[in-house]
Amino acid sequence: MHSLRPAKAAGLFLFTLFLSFAAALSAAAADRARVEAFLKTTGFDVALESIKLSAEDAPRMLGLEARDFGASWTLMSRDVFDVSDMQEDAVDILSEALSDEALAHAAEFYASDLGQKLVEAENAAHLRERTEKRDEGGRILADMMDNDQPRLAVLERMINAIGSEEQSLRAVNELEIRFLMAAQQAGVIRLKIDEQGLRAAQKEKAEEMVKQMRLSSLASSAATYKSFSDEELTEYTEALETPLMQEVYELMNAVQYEIMADRFEEVAARLAELNPGQEL
Repeated sequence: MHSLRPAKAAGLFLFTLFLSFAAALSAAAADRARVEAFLKTTGFDVALESIKLSAEDAPRMLGLEARDFGASWTLMSRDVFDVSDMQEDAVDILSEALSDEALAHAAEFYASDLGQKLVEAENAAHLRERTEKRDEGGRILADMMDNDQPRLAVLERMINAIGSEEQSLRAVNELEIRFLMAAQQAGVIRLKIDEQGLRAAQKEKAEEMVKQMRLSSLASSAATYKSFSDEELTEYTEALETPLMQEVYELMNAVQYEIMADRFEEVAARLAELNPGQEL
């Protein structure tokens, strides 16, 4: 599944209700199995796995590097960003929040020949080294801007169907605020400004950030879908534009960003226990 379009992240609620009757338990188990299959069919399981690649962004928000913490960072981040745990959290939420109709609609598309081709390409892109993907995408995009405006228009329409840069920026900003406030609460940093001041600083940079995010999305898409024809991408875009697919993306986007923010908050708490350069 394509990198999900951010929406206002809902609070992470885990499915902990113990049902009394065996019939109800069976029904819940069946729904959960469908959601687990859905994650694999759509590639959302790999999108969640790719969250671990963002782990090193956390120390950078504090002006540090992951290597400053030595082996202790590797052990801690491996635990916090455990892929099975993140996927389990997603299944918990989606089992309660995703409608059968929306699940079936998205699963049917992604199970098609085009859908599976997309999943294969997107899964590879999610786990690809970010600098390498960015550089390749930048080269392809530059050539496209000069020589292939019709292709560029197809990519822009697809990105618009996934979501606006304003939505993306709101989600990223919220994640940053939550992480920095958690780091301050844990005693890792001492901020010179309060939360209101942080939000004001973000607002000042918003216009430029939106432009950067648009170019980044186009470059990423240019690299990810380089082997797809314009016709295939148009078919994909039309699928993304349907109301049920919009519902699916909005929900899974909220899930992905909430899980990421939750992990970053845990990183903030654990950084208080580490000393830069500490070896275990």
